[in-house]
Amino acid sequence: MGDPVRADASAPDSGAGSGRERSYEWDDPADIAAAAPTMNGLAFMRALAEGRVPPPPILRTLGFELESVRPGGAVFVLTPAEYHYNPIGSVHGGVYAALLDSAAGCAVHTTLPQGAYYSSLDLNVKFLRRLTVDSGPVRCSGHVVHAGTRTALARAELTDAAGTLLAEATSSCLITRPSPSGGG
Repeated sequence: MGDPVRADASAPDSGAGSGRERSYEWDDPADIAAAAPTMNGLAFMRALAEGRVPPPPILRTLGFELESVRPGGAVFVLTPAEYHYNPIGSVHGGVYAALLDSAAGCAVHTTLPQGAYYSSLDLNVKFLRRLTVDSGPVRCSGHVVHAGTRTALARAELTDAAGTLLAEATSSCLITRPSPSGGG
């Protein structure tokens, strides 16, 4: 069997589409990651929201914007675009999940001391309503439900401009704190 991408691209009348394109730039993720341990979680997230630290590549790739942060909370906005679509003409569930995970995880990050970081352990998403380019901008708010020494639980809600709930998620995060010797 041949390369399916090449076969589809060279097939006559393949219905491949109108050839829309999107281009964007991102900053070196190593530079962004190097900034994180130099400040506490809230200060780092504020620096991201205010543009003093460039956004990680995933935000530019998916078109998310970190709108605001507060202790235990983070808010992202997204304007749905065609490049977010699945094959049935609506925003792909993975985009919802990435947005919900970002809001929940960044809410946890705001609670961390300098040098600590988190990793998502799980993400439970409930999809409630379809999202399309006609939906307009949506807001995803995350907040910490419980912050322990080793784990945290956060919740995120995705709403439209009218406040209609589109999706919700809970996320458990593993907290890794710097060692007392400062070695991480």
